Amino acid sequence: MNIKERTSAVLKILDDTYGPEKCYLHYTNAHELLIATILSAQCTDDRVNMVTPALFEKYPSVKAFAQASLSELENDIHSTGFYHNKAKNIIGCCQKLLIDHGGIVPSDIELLTALPGVGRKTANVVRTHIFKIPSIVVDTHVKRLSNLLGLTKESDPVKIEFDLMKKIPKDHWSRINTQLIAHGRAVCIARRPKCEICVLYDCCKNRPK
Repeated sequence: MNIKERTSAVLKILDDTYGPEKCYLHYTNAHELLIATILSAQCTDDRVNMVTPALFEKYPSVKAFAQASLSELENDIHSTGFYHNKAKNIIGCCQKLLIDHGGIVPSDIELLTALPGVGRKTANVVRTHIFKIPSIVVDTHVKRLSNLLGLTKESDPVKIEFDLMKKIPKDHWSRINTQLIAHGRAVCIARRPKCEICVLYDCCKNRPK
């Protein structure tokens, strides 16, 4: 099976098994998703979703986050981990949104990644789910599984993103992230993969011999 055949087979199986893209973070608008994604770094989506309801009620706008007390916000997001940097970045991000964009989250990748705490992963999550711009989000699941499946040989997330963009049809860019997240959580678990029930077993270049 060559790379084109393997990619086509993987995409069909993922579509049949997991369907279209969906977002695992809870939000009601663009700045909430942006902040939730910042919080999700080195943290589970479930934990973030436990924190954000009260957080978004306490800080209902970009301006409210921009004016937040650093120590108080740190306390509010403490359970998500790395709360010092996350609180600093959230406040700085929202201040820059107010100053440069009138409090509106932009859709442009360069403008998004110019915001404090926003890398390509976070930017592409917002572009995918808010602006419906096809984007490949490279998180730990996409990085690990795309290598296991032989879809890329790259290890750097940015290089993986651009490599997958060359190999995967654009209409699958947005969905492959959440499909691989679902598969990585349920079946291809990092420390204990369930190869015996894996629908991608025959496509996997790293399956047990």
